[in-house]
Amino acid sequence: MEAKAIAKEVRIAPRKSRLVIDLIRGKDVIEADKILSNINKEAARIIRKVLTSATANAENNLSLNKENLYVKEAYINEGRVLKRMKFGSRGHVDPIKKRTSHITVIVSEKN
Repeated sequence: MEAKAIAKEVRIAPRKSRLVIDLIRGKDVIEADKILSNINKEAARIIRKVLTSATANAENNLSLNKENLYVKEAYINEGRVLKRMKFGSRGHVDPIKKRTSHITVIVSEKN
């Protein structure tokens, strides 16, 4: 049995978030929560919310015990890119790409 939580259109670049999510893949839920609480990055705070949500889904919907859960899958896909312009001198224009992410965390019970 596995439970899943997804956060869509999160305003953080996927490249920055993948550095954090690689640290918790395959770990116990309690250990992953401790790791995320000690990392000083915005992505860690967002991923921790998604992990907490997946854990709550497993406990409430599937009646699984939190101590027996581990992070089965954790990945970040690219979301929509917000395109903005930065105007410079002499009519010069630079594009600014504000990237978004879809964060998915799947927790499962240990066998």
